[in-house]
Amino acid sequence: MTVRCTMGVDIGTSSSKGVLVDAQGRIVASAAVEHEVSRPRTGWVEMDGSVWWDEFVTLSRELLARVSGQDVEVSAVGVSGMGPCVLLVDADATPVRPAILYGVDTRATDQMCRLTDELGEDEIVRIAGSSLTTQAGGPKIAWVRDEEPEAYARARRLFMPASWLAHRLTGAYVLDHQSASQMTPLYDIEHEQWHEPWWRLIAPGLEQPLLRWAGEVAGLVTRDAAVRTGLAEGTPVITGTIDAWTEAVSVGAHGAGDLMLMYGTTMFLVATGDETLRTPSMWSTVGAFPGSRNLAGGLASSGAITRWIAALTGADYPRLLAEAAESGPGARGLVMLPYFTGERTPILDPDARGVIAGLTLEHDRGDLYRAALEATAFGVRHNVETMRAAGADIRRIVAVGGGTQGALWLQIVSDVTGLVQEVPEVTIGASYGAAFLAAASDPSRDDAPRIEDWNPVARTVVPDPAVAALYDDLFTLYLSLYDGTAVITHDLAARQRSLTDTEGAPR
Repeated sequence: MTVRCTMGVDIGTSSSKGVLVDAQGRIVASAAVEHEVSRPRTGWVEMDGSVWWDEFVTLSRELLARVSGQDVEVSAVGVSGMGPCVLLVDADATPVRPAILYGVDTRATDQMCRLTDELGEDEIVRIAGSSLTTQAGGPKIAWVRDEEPEAYARARRLFMPASWLAHRLTGAYVLDHQSASQMTPLYDIEHEQWHEPWWRLIAPGLEQPLLRWAGEVAGLVTRDAAVRTGLAEGTPVITGTIDAWTEAVSVGAHGAGDLMLMYGTTMFLVATGDETLRTPSMWSTVGAFPGSRNLAGGLASSGAITRWIAALTGADYPRLLAEAAESGPGARGLVMLPYFTGERTPILDPDARGVIAGLTLEHDRGDLYRAALEATAFGVRHNVETMRAAGADIRRIVAVGGGTQGALWLQIVSDVTGLVQEVPEVTIGASYGAAFLAAASDPSRDDAPRIEDWNPVARTVVPDPAVAALYDDLFTLYLSLYDGTAVITHDLAARQRSLTDTEGAPR
């Protein structure tokens, strides 16, 4: 009997993942490949866009090899990826430069300021939903025009990881509405279309991608793509969307009142509702599905800090987690700011920097690791409180991502925020969500799949009331620590930028 599966592939910040999932939501095969982003200068985060397609080919062939000899048919393909990114390609679909990544790349601050002055912040928020921040795609296009005019002169089309995969698989030039709404200020959030005057101003010469919803079919696998990937020619490929939204789909956290917490290299939060909420310090977007709206936020560094500590100390994660648990709530009197690569929401400060306060010679690496986990939890609390102040109705919290595999980080976030978190059976994230969207788009299915059937809740994490008062006090210190050190860290950030020459190499 033929087992009909869908394939889901997600291009992430530190790795790409792929899964084959059967009609009941069971993972038949999985694969992953790690990669590094490029940081040629302070505040720059880039990646060679050709790697995204190469990794899809690798993952597709590996997944198919793992079911070789079995009667497995891939009925549809789902794609997902980090974003919003800016990959500009020429008329031959060759990238004109490395892709500029999402809010962790802070190079376009001058363009943000210029466009805000020119267009007016209130008008930008009215039309696009959000102010211009490091997350916005529009200023990054303007940066390429300003700083690399020869590259921009060759540019003809705009892609993100998911849309690039869809294009390479099918030839279609599409972008989903959710991703488009983060190309601020190029997208009109209420009319759900490109804002023509600002597209002509900011992105002249670039062809507009056709807008689709994440689960809509972009096209069919071409003969050339079939030869490269091992997929059958004519297989439907969905349009896809940004990984955080695909992760929300993977755990069913895309209904009104839901909040998704994505534990990864960065931390991402997506609150879903029925109306557009506008606040200067968060991102207002359309949702993955028609009629939904999101208020979103993100920490620029979370899992990246724990990897940094592991590399710095030479200890493995099980040892660090054991030592952090032994350190106990409050990390024996340490408070950390997790702004190691600037910060996104809610402070919107690309020049923020990491700070560790309270260090003594008695502190050890377990205390540092505990402080890092608590710092990300304080960042989550700061975002949640800001969302609620803006009117977000948050009634259900679902955790997803690689960081959910261990118990300690989840417990710390619940303890700091006072939130109960639901953890589903499958937490692999966006690749699984992409496979679900592909299954939901498959016209050959007799019935539409339900994510609650595919991926039910496995456990809940409940805050410990015994540490609530301690974390309330430390959260107050956390907020004060940023206010008290911002002038110093901004000066240091400027000094760090001065240490790179025009080639990006240290002087």
